[in-house]
Amino acid sequence: MTVRIRAMVAVTVTLVLVAVVGIFVVLRQWSGRLALPGATRTCTVRADVPDAPAGAARTVTLNAEQMANAATIAAIGTQHKMPERGVVVALATAFQESKLLNLAGGDRDSVGLFQQRPSQGWGTVAEIRDPRYATNTFYAALKKVRGWERMRVTEAAQAVQRSAFPELYEQWADESLVLTRALLGDASGAVACTVSREPAMRGSAAAAALATGLLLDWGNNLDTATPAELTGLTVSAASTRAGWRYAHWLVSHASDHGVKRVRFGDLQWTARDGRWAKADDAPDARRVIAEVFSES
Repeated sequence: MTVRIRAMVAVTVTLVLVAVVGIFVVLRQWSGRLALPGATRTCTVRADVPDAPAGAARTVTLNAEQMANAATIAAIGTQHKMPERGVVVALATAFQESKLLNLAGGDRDSVGLFQQRPSQGWGTVAEIRDPRYATNTFYAALKKVRGWERMRVTEAAQAVQRSAFPELYEQWADESLVLTRALLGDASGAVACTVSREPAMRGSAAAAALATGLLLDWGNNLDTATPAELTGLTVSAASTRAGWRYAHWLVSHASDHGVKRVRFGDLQWTARDGRWAKADDAPDARRVIAEVFSES
């Protein structure tokens, strides 16, 4: 009788585990939407992915810190002249290593977005905790991997990271592709964030920090200006794709830079609504306009 009861318990536990896994898969694929563990629905990213397999994510939700870090990773990838695939690999790596958070610690002496280790020559703790430094060093290392462009996402990431769990990077490939297409400007109005009622920064300080961040992420060749009539800045857009790159970056960094409104083409995003909608004034396809909260 005892053996029989144990067998029944074992079968029951197995069935429960199978059910839990099934529920997870259904929730992950439901409407093509994924929310990261611990992420509030602060930012929503939507983008079409050509030839995506059934169930691949079309929508990704992140919190404000995750979104800002993802935008920085994508922007710095363009500075390195990385193809779309390279940005996907970088984002998938940061998803797996830190959930796109700039962690103060980790396994052994690992820190930062990519959980790089000072003891392995990645830099000092202070350097690695700088998301831009960490991202630059990751791309530099990826470029040294011969044939990385032809590898699976997880293989390319593993060639840089040398993780004890090399296959785990692949689970973030779909989400990383959605983010990459949006952040590189292949979708219009694809990044929408809601922000706190009390902005982190205001006025001229916010505008200056925003301009500095743009130049650090996109490069010094970026053409920015601060019109007298605007508390904020404008960014020249050489193409529609370039315009959406900058517009999505600005919305991604809205929470930490006090951005009130972003305008490009005939659409505008506002902190009040947290979404993109048709603008009332005439379309402007030559520049992206970012307005920050005023001092008062």
